Amino acid sequence: MKRPTLPTLLSFNAGYVDTAGFLALHGLFTAHVTGNFVTLGASLVTGTTGAIAKLLALPTFCAVVVLVRLLRYALIRRKRHVLRTMFMLKLLLLIAGTALAFYFGPFANGDSVPAIVTGLTFVSAMAIQNAVQRVHLSHAPPTTLMTGTTTQVMLDLADKWHGVSGTQKDAIDARITRMVTNVCAFALGCGGGAMLFDLFSVKCFVVLPVIALLTYSHEEAYATT
Repeated sequence: MKRPTLPTLLSFNAGYVDTAGFLALHGLFTAHVTGNFVTLGASLVTGTTGAIAKLLALPTFCAVVVLVRLLRYALIRRKRHVLRTMFMLKLLLLIAGTALAFYFGPFANGDSVPAIVTGLTFVSAMAIQNAVQRVHLSHAPPTTLMTGTTTQVMLDLADKWHGVSGTQKDAIDARITRMVTNVCAFALGCGGGAMLFDLFSVKCFVVLPVIALLTYSHEEAYATT
């Protein structure tokens, strides 16, 4: 049986953590942080909880991206494996977030300190994944945001229907396969996160360290520094 590719695992992880986090943490997006602008506005209008975590999500995300970028330079100077270190940090953050969710959840109030700390821990983990995507997997489709990927798939399908041949057709077919696989993995993660949250509440987060461990141990993760 063919092993899932690294982008496939990352896409599943992003869909899962975004959906489970949204349900458990009162509408907080942990992987797609710009979506928190929408839910923040909704929280302020409807009076629901979780506004503080949504407000802090973007600056937290930005700070982590800056820190891991600086860490990358330090690791390179010391001739350490950058990608392996990044995935280990992400794994540790997901373990920490899961432990917090187990200990303090379910969260009745999204503005409570435990809910905020848990949510921002998951945001930090996904900030690392987004940074890794941009630096080390720029050739692969995005793993945390499917809008651009879906747009490209539709453009490629339109080109195929219009008529392409030769190497251009082969390139389009290969790109469509990669992108559709990522979208399906993300959707599967969303479905899995929703279903397992419905069944197990915050205990559903235990899946995240398992996926992160698979990512860390995946041989493709060591293809580049």
